[in-house]
Amino acid sequence: MTALWQRHPVGIVGLGLIGGSLGLDLLAQGATVRALVHRQATAERALERGLASEVSTDPAVLCDCALVVLALPLDRLLDPSPELLAALPPAAVITDVGSVKGPVLEAWMALLGAERASRFVASHPMAGTAQAGVEAGAAGLFRGRPWVATPLPGTDPQALAAVQELAGAVGAHWLTCGAADHDRAVALISHLPVLVSAALLQAADRGAGDFVRSGAVSSDAISSGAPRPEPGAGGAGRFAVDRFAAGRVASAADGAAAPRSAEAASDPAGSDLPRLVRSLASSGFADTTRVGGGNPELGTLMARCNRESLLVALAQYRRALVDLEHLVAGESWPELQASLAEAQRLRPDFL
Repeated sequence: MTALWQRHPVGIVGLGLIGGSLGLDLLAQGATVRALVHRQATAERALERGLASEVSTDPAVLCDCALVVLALPLDRLLDPSPELLAALPPAAVITDVGSVKGPVLEAWMALLGAERASRFVASHPMAGTAQAGVEAGAAGLFRGRPWVATPLPGTDPQALAAVQELAGAVGAHWLTCGAADHDRAVALISHLPVLVSAALLQAADRGAGDFVRSGAVSSDAISSGAPRPEPGAGGAGRFAVDRFAAGRVASAADGAAAPRSAEAASDPAGSDLPRLVRSLASSGFADTTRVGGGNPELGTLMARCNRESLLVALAQYRRALVDLEHLVAGESWPELQASLAEAQRLRPDFL
């Protein structure tokens, strides 16, 4: 039997990055795609871009759709309009693409009622870019990427299969798990990187200014007198305050300005360091900051809706960063190399 998306029109609510990309891929596979958007200007541009067969601001566009994909921002997904709810075909399989699953399931189980709720399949395609809006949709976005579903015990197996077929049609790698496990996992590998990436951008920006204001700042001063391992401690056990940092504190207490290094004093372009930092940023910095430079609204929604798991992830990251700081402050180079070797060994498992 042919897949549900091949036999009947597919409805997509929202034509941003995920919805638009899905529309492009399904149309390329010969599907009929009907899309509901919020603004008339978006509808017109979506048709110009060929994101769907039909695009409208009227929820009635979803009638006769046997499969409806809710590609909405989390806030609108968790609090859908009455007009959208009324327009969803009673027998349709409904899925979402939200990056948090526990709150979505809780909301939609209550909204749909027992019978219709069995045909709701919470899902999440793990694909994206830093782009957003109707211009963001890109063909092939899901190819080779995970598409995870979080079915409940009462989920209709045929509904689950229909969403799996949809994911397969766009080349995604299908898997299932519980909603709580999903939210813990994405906190670590999706939501945490957004904040870490944002922090890296902010650190590069503010750090350059700090160097200029204080002259050449040693690693001791940067870490604000972070404790360093005593000789022979091997990076563990008791820590002693760095002597150089302590000296800087004493000088400040005596009212003396911290001296600039010879290198900084001979650098007439020192005040241009913020610009230099930006000029030197290349592929490595681009790779590590891509998600931090993405949609601020989306990042905030992810944090708000997955707050508890994200706080656990942030605490774990903070511990890892402090461990690395102690190794550098203590000049524990063999231990640092071992830590980086472990990271090198781990990375292929995540990609």
